[in-house]
Amino acid sequence: MNDAHAAPRSVGVVVVAAGSGTRLGADVPKAFVQVAGRSLLSYAVERVTQVAHLARLVIVVPEGHGTATALGDVAPVPEGTVVVPGGAERTDSVRAGLAEVGEVDIVLIHDAARAFTPVAVFDRVVAAVAAGASGAVPGLPVVDTIKAVDADGTITGTPDRAGLRAVQTPQGFDADVLRAAYASGLSATDDAALVETLGHHVRVVAGDPLAFKVTTPEDLARAERLVASWAASVD
Repeated sequence: MNDAHAAPRSVGVVVVAAGSGTRLGADVPKAFVQVAGRSLLSYAVERVTQVAHLARLVIVVPEGHGTATALGDVAPVPEGTVVVPGGAERTDSVRAGLAEVGEVDIVLIHDAARAFTPVAVFDRVVAAVAAGASGAVPGLPVVDTIKAVDADGTITGTPDRAGLRAVQTPQGFDADVLRAAYASGLSATDDAALVETLGHHVRVVAGDPLAFKVTTPEDLARAERLVASWAASVD
């Protein structure tokens, strides 16, 4: 695996935009929900296009939503961008996107719902993998006390939050490692966990509060306030 002083490595990004948006209460898939006249997907892609050494962008959308729908308000669109239908589960959608990434060195998996993730977060993930990590994910320290509970809701333990991180996306991996993980037939809660099951070490790099996931109406309101504040700052 290359070290930190090796030549720049090509990067492929899979943007997972196949979520239904049920919890958001929207009448369109989550990635197409509008914030200040633009879809969440367009904000996400805007940041992806600024990733250094981007060689391939694959956008995974719900079945029945083609390129025109997905990219209707996305500009600019990197040359060679591919739009593919997702599956019933997130793992199926990532697998569909991964199949279209092509020959790249590093693959990033990013949720369109984390539409405002700063480019610096992408850069930190790529740098960690380029320096030799099998995978890297952004994360934030956990500020709340966490309790482990059993099926009846009885507390069974209190993990030390100093060693806990709330993980975000993009999650980045050596391309060969990620392909092998998805070819294994195993399942996990996220891409990093899947890679970990094969014995690979995944690093956590600094995340960012702006990489929050739009899941509920409250999250959407937060996104609207954020974009409004940006607009006000340039007026």
